[in-house]
Amino acid sequence: MLTTMVTVSYAMAAVAFFFLFILLITSWRGRLYGLLLAIACFTSALWAAAIAGLSYWDYSHPFLIQTLEILRNATLTAFLIILLSPFQAGGVGMALPRIRPAVIAIALFYFACLVQVIIFTQDTGIDSGQVGLSNDFLIWVVMAIIGMILVEQYYRNTPYEQRWGIKFICLGIGGLFIYDFYLYSDALLFRKVNVDIWVARGWINTLIVPLIALSAARNPKWAVGIAVSRRILFYSSALFGAAIYLLLMAAVGYYLRFSGGTWGTVFQLIFLSGAIVLLVIVLFSGTTRSWLRVFISKHFFSYNYDYREEWLRFTRTLSEEETELRIRIIKSLAQLVESPAGGLWFKSEQGAYHPIARWNIPHIDESIEADNRFCQFMQENSWVIDLYQYDSEPQKYAAMVLPDWLPAIPKARWVIPLILHGELLGFVVLTEPRSTLDLDWEVRDLLKVAGSQAASYLAQYEAAQALSMARQFESFNRMSTFVVHDIKNLISQLSLLLTNAEKHKNNPEFQQDMIETISLSVNKMKRLLEKLSSGNEADCSDHLQLKEILQRIIQSKSFYEPKPTLEIMDADLSVRADQSRLERVIGHLVQNAIEATPKDGQVSVRLMRQDEWAVIEIKDTGHGMDEQFIREKLFKPFESTKTAGMGVGVFESREYVEEIGGKLHVSSKVSQGTVFSVMLPVDSEKLPTDP
Repeated sequence: MLTTMVTVSYAMAAVAFFFLFILLITSWRGRLYGLLLAIACFTSALWAAAIAGLSYWDYSHPFLIQTLEILRNATLTAFLIILLSPFQAGGVGMALPRIRPAVIAIALFYFACLVQVIIFTQDTGIDSGQVGLSNDFLIWVVMAIIGMILVEQYYRNTPYEQRWGIKFICLGIGGLFIYDFYLYSDALLFRKVNVDIWVARGWINTLIVPLIALSAARNPKWAVGIAVSRRILFYSSALFGAAIYLLLMAAVGYYLRFSGGTWGTVFQLIFLSGAIVLLVIVLFSGTTRSWLRVFISKHFFSYNYDYREEWLRFTRTLSEEETELRIRIIKSLAQLVESPAGGLWFKSEQGAYHPIARWNIPHIDESIEADNRFCQFMQENSWVIDLYQYDSEPQKYAAMVLPDWLPAIPKARWVIPLILHGELLGFVVLTEPRSTLDLDWEVRDLLKVAGSQAASYLAQYEAAQALSMARQFESFNRMSTFVVHDIKNLISQLSLLLTNAEKHKNNPEFQQDMIETISLSVNKMKRLLEKLSSGNEADCSDHLQLKEILQRIIQSKSFYEPKPTLEIMDADLSVRADQSRLERVIGHLVQNAIEATPKDGQVSVRLMRQDEWAVIEIKDTGHGMDEQFIREKLFKPFESTKTAGMGVGVFESREYVEEIGGKLHVSSKVSQGTVFSVMLPVDSEKLPTDP
């Protein structure tokens, strides 16, 4: 009977201290004080559990019990000492603080007690059912006195207005040391532990735990500076539950084996196999996992979410590349509330919200106008709409009216607005979660913030799509502009030819030049059509003799006034380029020089070599350009000083010259003329010669 009383008494104390330890490490956050208090609760739980266990199995182990009791008293004493600020100023400057002598003496005392227990304690039988007590009661009395003094000092040194927060822990820890003093003083007097006092000690410790917990709640600075990961607690709980389940199933299987007669072993194997299969199904069930997460968040943590973990998972889901971003937005929001399905509506340019993505729900082709009351409510209030709450308490949603198709979505539960810069970009509809979840302020705030983050991702994605399309149109428009520019030049040449035809139509030389010019124009048009049909294919790169190219260009400009002249200083220069594009680039620069020069002026083209560069110099005596125009407008597309100019010729010239590794320089003075210098890398390979 005595053994049972000891077991129950100290087992209750062990459970109470361990429960307080779990609360300290899961429910609060804080500093060193809470860490020491949690350690003290844990050692107290181990100490009480050891006494209860050894009493139950009727086994004496003085070394273990005395060691645990010393550790329990030492951790409680350390907690009180830290609260009393045991450090003295270290002197001038940045010197380290010095520990008070009394603290050093207490530490040495506990160390000596531990050494004494290790050296002199033996596992011997003990009378009266006291598990692990020794006859040297003096050291335990001293420990109790030290604890009482520290409690008194802590209470007395605490300002009067702050004592309401620490009075319960002083009563608790003080009562614990007072009872120990009473127990060991009586034992020291009679040389024997009173059995009744010993048995009641476990209950007294149990009653003290709520007092310590109440003071810990009133003093957040005692909170533990560590936090148990929800993921670890989730897997630990799942493992613990699986272990209990398997133990129960093993016990049932054991009973079937001995009560089933001849078929007992068969029944046992069948039952255990089925139990294991059922356990695997339950553990891999999304509903079960969701329920366990919600249960842990509700009963073990102050908040429903580990925000760091949730935000990392949310961002990770949005950043994945395996699925489309629109689907990822639905999944990332659904994960926050354990929802298995949802859909996304986005605002179009016409002002209506259309479904653009769905995840695990049937296809829905229903849109809603932006001026609808439903959309206006989300725009104005930024509320997460709970459809179940809307059915039961519609007054909370003012004059909002749900669209007819929304309740038709199977198990639709929440509507999350996607708001960016005060504008409703879209909304996400989520279905009923796998486990029961209340839409309280914490869940609403998390979904609201996550919706805003998702809206920014979606806006960036849509902007990128629009930019990509705009670039395609820009590429098409740019190509069209160059085509129009080339056609304009050809029309200019043919118009000049017609103008001179009336005057020189009977001149055989003019007729010959006219045929060559028309032939050249036709060839240019053919190459232009080939370029358009080939799309964005790369230009052909050939070995070109610059002398021949320049001669053809000058010949085609021979009917213009002033007539350009050509000077070849190095006839063997060759480059690697596309013939049609290089002719168009140089021809455009020559044409610009002619148009910028009066009829009595001069336009000259000169070919020469400078080191490894072939230099084509195009010089005119026209009106020239100032430095600001050259710097800001000359090479900018769609900027031109000519009335009918497109403003793309010089831009295209520089782009192509640099594309083949060359340079384009320009120098000009107003009313004096301009010099364009095209520098191209000389091709070192020899051109094939005719036999």
